[in-house]
Amino acid sequence: MRGARSYRYVGPVELAVAVRPGSRGCRIGSAAEFGDWVAARSAAELAEPFAFVVGTDGVLRLAPRRSEHVACAGGARVLSAGEIRFVREAGRWVVSDVSNQSTGYCPDVTSWPAVARALDDAGLGRPAGFTHEVVFRRCPGCRELNIVR
Repeated sequence: MRGARSYRYVGPVELAVAVRPGSRGCRIGSAAEFGDWVAARSAAELAEPFAFVVGTDGVLRLAPRRSEHVACAGGARVLSAGEIRFVREAGRWVVSDVSNQSTGYCPDVTSWPAVARALDDAGLGRPAGFTHEVVFRRCPGCRELNIVR
């Protein structure tokens, strides 16, 4: 997306150095790709949210919830990152919950348009914005990251 802000990884260094080539999350650029991906998920997996990133190419990538966002992104910059949950509704897949909660990238709530476009491209029904917005702040003194609630 032209003009969209991208986010670099700001989390623990040991997580970034553990990223291996080819370890990215599953690319979901179309309804067919999402269909193939979701068909391979178990009911237990679908009951939990997934980690997601939107790469600088505007494409959604998904990984199991306990994955690190930096691994899902292959260590690259992102347009957004967070957690997402899907449900089947009226014969189609829709996003029931989505947040920008990623302490590795700390995307601003203004990253929503990138998420919306990636979900639209994947043919997924979606809410009008993040269902759970997270605001990140870094203490200038100790550099500790905080989530504002």
